[in-house]
Amino acid sequence: MKNFAEIKDRAEYRKGGIEKLSALMPRVASKKELISLGDDRYLAMMTKSINQAGFSWKVIEKKWPEFEEAFLGFDTFKLSYLSPEQWEAFTNDRRVVRNWQKIKALQDNVFFVREESRRHDGFGNFIANWPADDQIGLMAYLKEKGSRLGGQSALWFLRRMGKDCFILARDVVVLLRSIGLDIAENPTSKRDLIKIQAQFNAWHIETELPYSHLSRIVACSVGENRL
Repeated sequence: MKNFAEIKDRAEYRKGGIEKLSALMPRVASKKELISLGDDRYLAMMTKSINQAGFSWKVIEKKWPEFEEAFLGFDTFKLSYLSPEQWEAFTNDRRVVRNWQKIKALQDNVFFVREESRRHDGFGNFIANWPADDQIGLMAYLKEKGSRLGGQSALWFLRRMGKDCFILARDVVVLLRSIGLDIAENPTSKRDLIKIQAQFNAWHIETELPYSHLSRIVACSVGENRL
């Protein structure tokens, strides 16, 4: 496997130097910060990530204050008491994306967040205490227990909350394959994800960098994203 220092050097060259590359690094929240976030913020970000999948991110961002208003600030207690008729009414509410599958995902995720919050004394505790070296385990859990939280939706949800995690963007996969990792172009199988986790774990041990930074550096080292 290629030494990560070589990958980082190439990313710095492509981005115009150490400082410019450093400015692109995503923020990683502390464990304390993740724990302090309310269940409503986790549910809100789940919903945003799910709604942005296959849709214009800018449109969802622009409409987001209306989402917050329509969905009662994502208060899990209030949302848990909505009737089936009230949930169905959102399909005619212009403040949100009127897609029943995505609305139903929120309805299901209200109870997912509440259950994990009950079990862990806060959803933030659940997220904060899941080890970064088993990210694929957390991804599998979110996919199984949550609604529409598979693939990139789960990854962007975690990244935006500040959880230390790698993102399987196209350029990241290209680099992993180029250094000899035997994975598919669209790695979704457990076999491929185990290999990817092992590689990021090795780089983390080598560099002591957060997984989020490793992922961004890798993405900056290849592809068309030059300075």
